[in-house]
Amino acid sequence: MRHRCRVPQLGRPADQRKALLRSLTTELIRHGQITTTKARAKAVRSKVDQMITLAKDGSLAARRQAMSYLYDKQLVHSLFADVKERYGDRNGGYTRIVRTKRRRGDNAEIAIIELN
Repeated sequence: MRHRCRVPQLGRPADQRKALLRSLTTELIRHGQITTTKARAKAVRSKVDQMITLAKDGSLAARRQAMSYLYDKQLVHSLFADVKERYGDRNGGYTRIVRTKRRRGDNAEIAIIELN
């Protein structure tokens, strides 16, 4: 019975799913936008919002939590340095998902997720 279980499974075991979300979050913060499937984009949106909220807090504990999740230590430092001026007055909605055409091989819905 899986009533009210709203975790997107993404067709992967838990360890692979967590690693996928960590890598997508890292690359989205690094590059500003990535192209992936719509389901993955919706799943990674909440993780990116969590990382930006931690960076807005700016405390040492928040920095350590972000370092334990993201793969790049220098990326965490740059995120914490410039997130105050970019998202200081906003209470959420840091990402935008734009749907594009379907993938040719398997007809999966493709989306571009980007930082606002």
